[in-house]
Amino acid sequence: MTLPKVNLREMTWLDIPALTALEAELFADDAWSEQTWWTELAGRPRRSYVVGEQGGAVVGYAGVDRGGEVADVMTVAVAAGAQGRGLGRVLMHWLIAEARRAGAEHLMLEVRADNIAAQRLYSTMGFAVLTVRRKYYQPGDVDAHIMRLPLLDTTEEVTP
Repeated sequence: MTLPKVNLREMTWLDIPALTALEAELFADDAWSEQTWWTELAGRPRRSYVVGEQGGAVVGYAGVDRGGEVADVMTVAVAAGAQGRGLGRVLMHWLIAEARRAGAEHLMLEVRADNIAAQRLYSTMGFAVLTVRRKYYQPGDVDAHIMRLPLLDTTEEVTP
């Protein structure tokens, strides 16, 4: 199943109510609060956030911290009704491109050990588990998998 047309655009303060609602729906105990969103959006220019919008509604979002040679995925999410249609992959490509534009050598993320769908997506995009943080997500004592994607082109040019 393919995703109907989704418009990617820069996240704004006006998106905060929709983001807060999606966070509560998708992440329950781990949801970012409205205050967290205000703080994150104030973190520019080092951080970039994008929303995926469909029919005027926010159906996904992603953010990256471009803090040097290692960039960090701050968040990535897709509304339940839009999952499984490729928007997560589109958002991940955006995150990777943002990290590359900033000159990062690696892109890091953390993902819940029980979020198999997200782990599968990240693995197919070239991320590998670097380490595990035991009982990181609370409540529930859920481990976090720390994953890394190398961004530098490691192919060598061969001169005849």
